[in-house]
Amino acid sequence: MIVVALFMFLFIAFAAGFLYFWGINPGEVTVFLTSEQSFTLPTSIMLVLILLIGLLLGNSVHIFSALTSTAKIWRGGRKQKKAEEIGVIYRSGVGRLLSGDLKKARTLLKKALDRDPKRVDSYLALASVAEQEGNTQEAIDLLHKARKLDPKGLEILFKLARTFQNEDRREEAMAVYKELLAGDAENRKAMRALRDLNIELGRYSEALELQKKIIKATSSGAKSVAEKQIMSQLRYEVARADLDRGEAEKVVDACRDMIKQDASFTPARVTLGDAYRQLNRASDAIKVYQDGYKALKKSIFLARLEDVYIGAEDPAALLSFYRSRMQEDKDDLLLKLYLGRLCLRLEMVDEGLQHLTDLEATGIDFTKLHLLLAEAHRRRNKIDQAVVEYQKALGIDSHLSLGFVCEECNERFDTWQGRCPVCKAWDSLVLPERKQIQDAKVAESPQPIPHGQREA
Repeated sequence: MIVVALFMFLFIAFAAGFLYFWGINPGEVTVFLTSEQSFTLPTSIMLVLILLIGLLLGNSVHIFSALTSTAKIWRGGRKQKKAEEIGVIYRSGVGRLLSGDLKKARTLLKKALDRDPKRVDSYLALASVAEQEGNTQEAIDLLHKARKLDPKGLEILFKLARTFQNEDRREEAMAVYKELLAGDAENRKAMRALRDLNIELGRYSEALELQKKIIKATSSGAKSVAEKQIMSQLRYEVARADLDRGEAEKVVDACRDMIKQDASFTPARVTLGDAYRQLNRASDAIKVYQDGYKALKKSIFLARLEDVYIGAEDPAALLSFYRSRMQEDKDDLLLKLYLGRLCLRLEMVDEGLQHLTDLEATGIDFTKLHLLLAEAHRRRNKIDQAVVEYQKALGIDSHLSLGFVCEECNERFDTWQGRCPVCKAWDSLVLPERKQIQDAKVAESPQPIPHGQREA
């Protein structure tokens, strides 16, 4: 009722205004359509006509805009509804994948892809299904399709590279990582993966260059310390390769710098000594090995010293070094072991036996010590004591027990048990040599071996 009254009021106001405007504008307006065609209207009617045409055009544009907007909303609603439906199917497929139901996961994810072939996450999930089923090539093909839709997608590239790695297709994996780094040069995850691949392939120089970038991009902390350790290891590998090529001078400089950076890094000290030996600087090599042992107490330095001195036919100088070191540190059991061994090599059996016996008295018990003791007793014609030491070295008891080993964790035991006490695996304890015996074949014409003799 109010709307009708308002409409009537507006109509009356418009009519009154029109009559007033017509009354004060009695003239006419002639409009030419062409040079020969025209029409003439009162000025007031012409103005009203123009106003009405303007209103008509404005309303038409408004109506068209409203219809277009309505159509977009309708289409958007349908698209959103479809996306929601596909999302439900996709999530169900991923759920099946996580639960291990690969067959159902494949069906659901394939359905999601059929309804939306441009959905990247569906390709990734379906690739995971294929990979778990053992269809690696299918997984790679699916990842390539996802890559076409999103060429720079990090998740796609990383998954593709890992899939190549799992198939030992390292060169292809490296190519993917390089492409990834071309788009994101600071991606440390990609740099580490590419570095590790280079290490596996023995390309230490390339790995070292990547490691330099990784350290530059790594902030301080525990991770930085670990990366610096890897840096030292790679520099060592590069130095070893240079030494193999005869570039000893270059290796000397590199190893000195490595020792300066980390004095506890044994490989750098050993390689420095090796480089000096390649340059025929034996005295420098000996000093490096001696200083290395004094600082780090590692047996490799003693082994290298023996190589140098015995090779130069100067065991007396080595013996002098061992004895002087023993006077400085009488509790150095590692040096005592090497000194006892050297004495045996030099037929200084009594002194060697004394050092080895001192070691055994501390409770140390390992095969090589018993073998050295057995050899010392044998050289002194103490056969019974030699036999005892040989038995200890071989792990033989009075019952000639063969013992057992766990097939899962390789722990050894004197008695059999139904369950391994270490790794808790059931029914895993077997004879240590079981596989060797099972794989052996009985000779077609075995020859009898007389008692007390051995086959030549």
